[in-house]
Amino acid sequence: MAKVTLKTLADMKQSGEKFTSLTAYDATLAHLVSTQGVEVILVGDSLGNVIQGKSSTVPVTVDDMCYHTRCVAQAAHDAMIMVDLPFASYATEEQALINASRVMQAGAEIVKIEGEGWLPPIVTRLKQQGIPVCVHMGLTPQFVNVFGGYKVQGREEEKANSMIKAALDLQAAGADLLLLECVPSDLAREITHAVKIPVIGIGAGNSTDGQVLVIHDMLNLTPGRKPKFVKNFMENSASPQEAVAQYVTEVKDSSFPGQEHSFD
Repeated sequence: MAKVTLKTLADMKQSGEKFTSLTAYDATLAHLVSTQGVEVILVGDSLGNVIQGKSSTVPVTVDDMCYHTRCVAQAAHDAMIMVDLPFASYATEEQALINASRVMQAGAEIVKIEGEGWLPPIVTRLKQQGIPVCVHMGLTPQFVNVFGGYKVQGREEEKANSMIKAALDLQAAGADLLLLECVPSDLAREITHAVKIPVIGIGAGNSTDGQVLVIHDMLNLTPGRKPKFVKNFMENSASPQEAVAQYVTEVKDSSFPGQEHSFD
C-alpha cells in the first residue's frame, strides 16, 4: 500500500471506493492495523476507556495523546495517523493551535475535533497553519455530560437540518474530513452526498465513504455490552490479523455495517 494521504482519501471518495479506519494506541496495534490494509489509524481519546479504564474520554489529556501518538508513529507504516484533541483542549483558536501543534509534532498527520456550528473559525485557523482537520459530529463523546448519555443524534428534523448546514459550513471553513457517529443512516447518506470531502461513519450506516471502529471492540476485547454499531470480527477469525483483514474486506464490499449495526 502506498502512503495514504488526504488526496488518497479524496480520490477514493471520488471513485466510490470505501476506506477503513481503526484505532491504535501503541506500536503493536499500529503495526497490526497498518499491515492489514487499513488506510487511517485513529489515535483516539477512546484510550481513556480501553487503556486507562475510565468511564468516559473526558479525563484524557494532551500529554496522553502525545505519548500514544509517538508510540503509534513508530509502526504506522503507510497508514495515515489521525489524532484526537482531547476534552477542552481547543476551546479557543490559540489553545487549539498550541495543542494541535503538539500532537502534530508527536506524529499526527491530521487532528480530530468534536463539535459543529462553533468550530469553523478554529478549523480555519488550524488550516492556515498547515494542520489538517477532521470534525467529529453527531454523538460526540466529549459532550456526553451535555447529551445526558450516549444517544443517537439527528433524528429530529431541526437537528438534522442543523447538522447538514454545519457540515457544509465546516467544509467551507477548510475541514478535510468529517466523522459521523450514531446518526440515522438516511441523514449520514445525505451529508455524505452533500459534501465533497470524505466522510467516515461509526453507527451511521454504510453510505459514508469510510468506516471506523475501536479495535478493542471489533476484536471482542472489551467486557460487557457492546454498542449496536460494533461487530465482533474475532467470532469467525483465527487471529487478530485475520479479523482486521475481514473488517477491511467487509467495509470495502459494503457488507459492514449492516442494518443491524445502524440506526433509523
